[in-house]
Amino acid sequence: MSDIIIKNAVAGDVATITIDRADAGNALTIEHLGQLSAAFRAAGASGAKLIVLRTTGADFCRGRDPAGGKPSPTALAMRENLVAPILDVYDAIDGTRQPIIAVVQGAALGFGCALATACDITIASDKARFRLPEMEKNLPPTLAASVMMGRVPRKALTWLIYSMEEIDAATALRLGILSSVVPAAELDARVTHHVTELTTRSHEALAAMKEYMRVAPAMAPRGAADYGASLLSSVLSSAKR
Repeated sequence: MSDIIIKNAVAGDVATITIDRADAGNALTIEHLGQLSAAFRAAGASGAKLIVLRTTGADFCRGRDPAGGKPSPTALAMRENLVAPILDVYDAIDGTRQPIIAVVQGAALGFGCALATACDITIASDKARFRLPEMEKNLPPTLAASVMMGRVPRKALTWLIYSMEEIDAATALRLGILSSVVPAAELDARVTHHVTELTTRSHEALAAMKEYMRVAPAMAPRGAADYGASLLSSVLSSAKR
């Protein structure tokens, strides 16, 4: 049984998920991934308006820890035991009604880079660093690419994968991995400011915007406009009750 390193707490309108494995750079085993998916779903089912994802220590997440896990003698078993838990984290993020803010203070490597990218808003310290190193072990990071390709331009993502180069926070911001970069000393204050501002918005407005950004980018322009009109009408109608 894995140690419990994913902490989930709700205070008022904010649910906070904390990955607490600083001694391992917050790298996550398969068992930890299951905890993380469960934490996102529990936070999503709470009455919170907003979810904040944090990690302890100097690093955000140094990727996947290969320790533990079940034997996977076949491709089918490999998909079930290794691949499915990773995809389930992305599905849990995508499936919450609340916007998720990730706070990145240091290294975000491999799965950590994808995790930072997957969240709705990602605020990073100017000391943060990002890298997709999987090809060093001849492991194509297709799962990371699957969640990043809707946010990072194709040429840039391809370069990150094949070159395995580390990029700084300013570059990650330009590529769409991040929403905002702030000086390290101001990171917590800036996150608090944005959280305070967002929690003054209604549940309905926040949820509608997350839903729109989840669905509309894959739609034709006319369909996206019609869907937006339906969501807006629903929010306006709720506000009048």
